[in-house]
Amino acid sequence: MKTTMLRVFTALAILAPLLVACTADGGERTGIVVTTNILGDLTRAITGDTTEVTVLMGPNADPHSFAVSAQQAAKLDRAALVVHNGLGLEEGVARHVSAAQSAGVPTLAVGEHVDPISYTSDESAGRPDPHFWTDPQRVRAAVRTIAAAIIEHVGGIDETAIRANTDRYLTELDQLDHWVAEQFAGIPAERRKLVTNHHVFGYLAQRFGFQVVGAVIPSGTTLASPSSSDLRSLSDAIRTAGVGAIFVDSSQPDKLARVLADQAGVRVQVIALHTESLTAPGGGAATFLDMTRANTTAIVRGLTAPNP
Repeated sequence: MKTTMLRVFTALAILAPLLVACTADGGERTGIVVTTNILGDLTRAITGDTTEVTVLMGPNADPHSFAVSAQQAAKLDRAALVVHNGLGLEEGVARHVSAAQSAGVPTLAVGEHVDPISYTSDESAGRPDPHFWTDPQRVRAAVRTIAAAIIEHVGGIDETAIRANTDRYLTELDQLDHWVAEQFAGIPAERRKLVTNHHVFGYLAQRFGFQVVGAVIPSGTTLASPSSSDLRSLSDAIRTAGVGAIFVDSSQPDKLARVLADQAGVRVQVIALHTESLTAPGGGAATFLDMTRANTTAIVRGLTAPNP
């Protein structure tokens, strides 16, 4: 009897991972599905060619508003692992991720594992800030977290290759972090003030010693809209702080920023950054490393140039 029970438990132990790795219709769960293209770039740096990685968000998209097709939603249900930002970023995809999770798909909300901070002002105050990728050290934590989840959940993965790719990329992130700090060191403390189209640089400000004066859209999402009183309040703050540049996302129209510049009664530069999405190859920010370098260069240029 004991021998029979032992054989049953052994068989269940062998079959359990296989059962978990199957879809509701009996198919096998394969590959990794990633919601945003920034996380997709990190995931592909980790996996190399060891497994298929599907990225839902296309180049130059807005993670707050992009939505998935029926075909993409089906891919979520068949994945061995779903990697998403979490913390309220992917507002149009969250329900699909939750549905996949309910169906037994392993999911990873990366933002929950990087020591997230909260918004401190305006209508988003107290809510977690999902834009952690503006701090290379938090991206380092994200890479480690993604790598561990891949090793745990993706069957047949080459663990040695994953660990080697991860170590190589972590070294690149350390070099990037050092370079960014060197570039920002040339900005005087009194000019380290940021105005953006919406609140996206809280992590950068904390990591590198900047002050976020305000945002044209006083929210952590691009789906919100500023009121006339919001614009007046920010105009006053800009005049008081002596800000010489407003930074807007390259995928968002800069009309509001230009209206704000006019209302502030001062001439300011309106500078495009790649804040929430990578570009297509050749667009200046096709990878996370490229995006960070391009943004750093643009911020330094905007904050060290003489006020217009």
